[in-house]
Amino acid sequence: MSTATMTAPLRGKSDGRIGLRANLRHIGALVRRNVMQIRYEPFAMFDALAMPIVFALLFTYVFGGAMTGGNRSEYVNYFIPGLMAMGGLNIAMSIGTGVNDDFNKGVMDRFRTLPIARSSVLIAKLIVECGRMLVSTIILLIMGFIMGFELETGPLELLAAVVLALAFGSSLTWIFMLLGMSLPTPQAVSGMGFLVMMPLQFGSSIFAPTATMPDWLRSFTEYNPLSRLADAARALTSGHGAIAEPVTVTMVWAVAITVIVAPLAVRKFRNKTT
Repeated sequence: MSTATMTAPLRGKSDGRIGLRANLRHIGALVRRNVMQIRYEPFAMFDALAMPIVFALLFTYVFGGAMTGGNRSEYVNYFIPGLMAMGGLNIAMSIGTGVNDDFNKGVMDRFRTLPIARSSVLIAKLIVECGRMLVSTIILLIMGFIMGFELETGPLELLAAVVLALAFGSSLTWIFMLLGMSLPTPQAVSGMGFLVMMPLQFGSSIFAPTATMPDWLRSFTEYNPLSRLADAARALTSGHGAIAEPVTVTMVWAVAITVIVAPLAVRKFRNKTT
């Protein structure tokens, strides 16, 4: 859907004086526009559809046997909940390059000429990205069950793990949207994203237990929010280990990141000149 067709339904009060109902209508129109964009560019869903399958197969069959003494089924039960924590980070990085590309093409400048709340553009993108995260997580879980993942608790605990991963992933989306508006090119956003992703992913308990890591790295993993999210997802799906502490820490991280970064992203969107 072109931005021109959105002008009529998005007319309303000037920015800063838009009512809740109008704001929700604007967000809905922008969500539809983003979904239609995915429909006409199906490769935009490639990372959400293919990455969980690739990661599940790669790490389980390449590294799983070595890490568990040949017992890959044990590694599947360890790794799949951890991969739920990593999925949001991978999806969030892609939105940063997308936002940067939209600015370079002038799409965002068009949105900023419309009488809509500036936050509605970013919130709409956030909603669509959460949908992509959910699709990616569902595919990961299906792949995990095919590979032998065992849910030792119940569907409510599994749902709680999925919601927790989505909540944290949505907070990371604000960071990458801010990066997308702050860096000059999509390549710069991608490069910075990998610099952020690599230490967080591999310096965590996602792929391997932290007990064998050196002390300095283990100290980092204890403060790494991805470790907390992975531990929470494992506890919720296996029924073993503490649940309240990692869940609480993960939610604190998610709320803190959103409260701090979301206003900065909206302000950057409003004031960006290039």
